[in-house]
Amino acid sequence: MSALRESLGFLASRLRQVGIFVALILIVILFQVLTDGILLEPQNVTNLVVQNSYILILAIGMVMVIIAGHIDLSVGSVAGFIGAVSGVMIVHWGWAWWIAIPACLLVGALVGAWQGYWIAYIGIPAFIVTLAGMLIFRGLTLITLKNQQITPFPNELRALGGGFLPDISGGASALEWLTVILGVGGTAAILFQALKERRIRRKFDLENEPMAWFATKTTFIAVLMLIITFLLASYRGTPIVLIVLAVLVIVYSALMNNSIFGRHTYAIGGNLHAAELSGIKTKAVTFRLFVNMGVLAALAGLVFTARLNSAQPAGGTGFELDSIAAAFIGGAAVTGGIGTVAGAMIGGLIMGVLNNGMSILGLGTDYQQLIKGLVLLLAVGFDIFNKNRGGGSGGKAKWFSFGTGKSPAAEAPTPAKEPAKTPAERVTQ
Repeated sequence: MSALRESLGFLASRLRQVGIFVALILIVILFQVLTDGILLEPQNVTNLVVQNSYILILAIGMVMVIIAGHIDLSVGSVAGFIGAVSGVMIVHWGWAWWIAIPACLLVGALVGAWQGYWIAYIGIPAFIVTLAGMLIFRGLTLITLKNQQITPFPNELRALGGGFLPDISGGASALEWLTVILGVGGTAAILFQALKERRIRRKFDLENEPMAWFATKTTFIAVLMLIITFLLASYRGTPIVLIVLAVLVIVYSALMNNSIFGRHTYAIGGNLHAAELSGIKTKAVTFRLFVNMGVLAALAGLVFTARLNSAQPAGGTGFELDSIAAAFIGGAAVTGGIGTVAGAMIGGLIMGVLNNGMSILGLGTDYQQLIKGLVLLLAVGFDIFNKNRGGGSGGKAKWFSFGTGKSPAAEAPTPAKEPAKTPAERVTQ
């Protein structure tokens, strides 16, 4: 009984974080019932992954920008512009796909550097710079395409957006065994990492989760991973873009949780002035964040263009809204300093399930926009509620990423209380 009370008390202190994960589960169950089981059919699960992959890619970069206290309104236009550039390079100029992809990523980096320079070194607010970027790169997209779509693309590039890993069974098995191997291996890796992090935290006598909650959480995540693996293996196997996305999540989670750059990003978002006083090169960090955002926007544009097999003048429209919503729904604080890559993925999945479920039900775009807007408003309102409930610190209370530990921001005192000390502690920890 005491273990139950301890777990409930822990969950109450983590209401904001746990609530988002629970919300995803409830939304999935709701649409599974409303769609008569269509939502979790193997083919639809695969479509759900492929259709939302570019939003999830954008959400990774967006949550990093938001953690630093900025915003990027241009990512949709940049994604559309890169799609247009890839069409010109591959279809019109005849470049090989393996040359065009790095070239497009380089163009994305240059776009990010352009915007990052105005924000970091000139001092223009990111909202203004990226709003201008949204217009500039939408216009460049139309100029590049001359208001006409470019198609078709080579099969190798199309595989990036809609291809699958090869079936090692040759179609002779009901399940695609490479997907099963990858899924089981990934589940084992997540369990191993969770146990390792728990042992480390106990060794250094850091705050830890109650054993009952830890066991419940890790078991649920493992079961969820295996269910998704089975569903994917029952259709056509693992989408290539899912592998790309998994690599990005692992790399960027490690970057934000374990690197100096990640700690600096959290410090800047927590208290910019204190970060400057502690010696952090805030302008350089901000510049790199927007360069990174440009690269991820370029990658998202390539994935979207490859999936459609067409570079379109309207490509990328609205992507910025979905990626921003994914970051905020996933727990990023409006004031900066708080958020995780894993949280952004959960927020992106919530948006994806909403889009997919409402489309299956035949709801028009008018009602879809209405419902997504309400969900975003409720998510941010819930964040403010928790912040007020915690006496001003609840909104910044220990966001933990499932299977990757807590963010660096969660380990440091609230910057507002110790402005000159907190970022330095984050840097040296």
